[in-house]
Amino acid sequence: MTREELAVNNGREGGKAFVAVNGTVYDFTESKMWKNGDHEGQHHAGRDLTEELKGAPHVRTVIERFPVVGTLEEEPAPKTTGGAGKWIAVAVVIAVVIVAFLMMR
Repeated sequence: MTREELAVNNGREGGKAFVAVNGTVYDFTESKMWKNGDHEGQHHAGRDLTEELKGAPHVRTVIERFPVVGTLEEEPAPKTTGGAGKWIAVAVVIAVVIVAFLMMR
């Protein structure tokens, strides 16, 4: 499941309430503690709560009671803009300018 798909399942307007923790997506829809995708004003469905729940002592035992509906896809690594390639292009342009200057003398 992508982060976009997870976000759609935010529990609002009668929709499903999915939450991701440690790469696993759980369905909290039937939980009375997650009405409208909100858990006591502190946590919201449709999100990856891994970081938010790191300090909670009972996370694993409570969360594993809920149905697993998928896994959260890893976000692709950011594309590099070719920083080294830019410097090579600049060096080539400078070299061409120098050669052209020397030829014009």
